[in-house]
Amino acid sequence: MTAPAPGRSILELSGIRRVFGEPPAEVVALDEVDLTVRTGEFVAIVGRSGSGKSTLLNTLGLMDTPTSGSYLLDGYDTATLSPSERAGLRGSRVGFVFQSFHLVASRSVTDNVAMARMYSGVPRSERRRVAVEMLHRVGLGHRLDASPAVLSGGERQRVAVARALASAPSLLLADEPTGNLDSATADGILDLFAELHAGGMTIVMITHDAGVAARAQREVHMTDGVLRG
Repeated sequence: MTAPAPGRSILELSGIRRVFGEPPAEVVALDEVDLTVRTGEFVAIVGRSGSGKSTLLNTLGLMDTPTSGSYLLDGYDTATLSPSERAGLRGSRVGFVFQSFHLVASRSVTDNVAMARMYSGVPRSERRRVAVEMLHRVGLGHRLDASPAVLSGGERQRVAVARALASAPSLLLADEPTGNLDSATADGILDLFAELHAGGMTIVMITHDAGVAARAQREVHMTDGVLRG
């Protein structure tokens, strides 16, 4: 299936800097970063450990605030938002998939996915309906009542993807999503990302692996906090 043509900008970073510490011991994690991602794109941010890509992901996901520069997310100027407004925007616009699956072992697969909207005011029955729908979407319709403890690594990551999709985000952020998986299982997760992308999902993926990055539509590279297309 052919990926959809990119549309309007979903995120725009201009001159983003993130500095930790104070002179003379300050560390520049992001150095004048510019990045635009349009709706329907699948972008890989590639870099070695310590290159600044995780700091960039935290910035994109509104989990960190830049020292300077401009960040527009879905048309919102994030610099003007209060902490509660940032949290609300993150919850309604951004889905996260991490290298570590962050599943609750004591809850079923369906409950884990439904928890994504626990504080959204959506009734429990509706949260469960959406969770079941998302689990079918990622190929786990046969695992609805299973415990995460009995799942394979690939299945756990699929649950994590379903959880990220449950809030109908505009943007899916993936942080080394294949880092804990063997090659064959990783290919299956990347196939799932390709299917989501073909269906219109905007994806930004952090990776150190050139082979994983090659599965994206576009690559940008980070070195010492500097982003290059």
